[in-house]
Amino acid sequence: MGYTAALAASGHAVPEGNFGAGAGCSAGKLLGPGRATKTGIGSVAVRLGGGLVVGALMAVNPFGDVVAEDGNIIAGTRPLRGKGFAGSLKLLNSLTGRLALRAAGATVIGVVATNARLNKEECNKMAQMAQDGLARAIRPAHTLFDGDTLFALATGKVRTSATLAGAYATEMVAQAIVRAAECAVAAGGLPAGRDLLAGTRA
Repeated sequence: MGYTAALAASGHAVPEGNFGAGAGCSAGKLLGPGRATKTGIGSVAVRLGGGLVVGALMAVNPFGDVVAEDGNIIAGTRPLRGKGFAGSLKLLNSLTGRLALRAAGATVIGVVATNARLNKEECNKMAQMAQDGLARAIRPAHTLFDGDTLFALATGKVRTSATLAGAYATEMVAQAIVRAAECAVAAGGLPAGRDLLAGTRA
C-alpha cells in the first residue's frame, strides 16, 4: 500500500475533510461516539526563508475536543440535551462525565514533513516538538484513550536547524488539526462542527 501511495503522489492539493482515513474520524467521545462531532483529514504547509518547507498531514479522531487558536471549541462532545458543545474538559470533571467515562477508540495520527537536511535524531526531535501542536488544538489531549502518534520525515535538501523545523512543525500540526475539523462535513449520523457553529450564530 505504501508503494501504491508513493506512485500516486502528486503536487496537487491534498483532499481534506471526509477523505481517506478522515472518513471515520470524529472528535469528542466522552459521552460515546454518538455524541461526537465529525472531523477528518487536515493538511497545511508553510514556505520559510531559504526555501525551507514544513508541513503536516493529520487524521483527527481524538477523545477530546478540537479548539481553534482563540480557544473556542469547533468540534467535540455534544451535550445530551441542548445545542452546541458540552466542553469535554468541563464535562470530565462533572458527575455525568465521570459516569460516562469509558474506553473509547480514539487517536490522532499524522506526519510532519520538511525538505530540511535532518538526521534521524533531529527528525525524532522534530516529531517530539510537533506533539505540542496536539495539545494546542485538542483538549484534553494525550489521554489514556488516545494513541496519538506522529511520524517525521525530511528530504534533506535545505540546511537548517532541527529547532526551526520543529518549531514550525508544531504550528503546522495545530493548524492541520483545526483544518480537519473545519473541512469535515456531516456523515454517519454525526454533524460537522460547521453545522453546530452555524446553529449557535442563528
